[in-house]
Amino acid sequence: MPSRSASKTYGTVSADEQKEISGLEFVQGLADGTLSLNTIARTLGYDITEAESGRVVVTAEPKDIHLNPAGTVHGGLAATMLDSCMGLAIQSTLEKGVGSTTLEFKISFVRPITPETGPIKAEGR
Repeated sequence: MPSRSASKTYGTVSADEQKEISGLEFVQGLADGTLSLNTIARTLGYDITEAESGRVVVTAEPKDIHLNPAGTVHGGLAATMLDSCMGLAIQSTLEKGVGSTTLEFKISFVRPITPETGPIKAEGR
């Protein structure tokens, strides 16, 4: 059973349900709350805030729960947000019944994220 936080639910959209809608309908459902976000979104505290064909935005507010031993936000938060937005941007262009998965991606960190950074946004195109 999905759990609810604010207007979003968290859980898994079944493969059968995903096959019945286009990729864009799926991603827009995640963004508008009509479909459950994956549970890692709840764990890390990120949200899918914008979705259109070929473009998805994921946002989060870095907090103390995201810190690594060095006292900055763990790179896994940024990596997960990037993986999610680029994968969903691709998904938003796919026809009903077609899926995809990340095979490989590279990330280069150019400056630290801290709780003082404020809200962060990842945009996939």
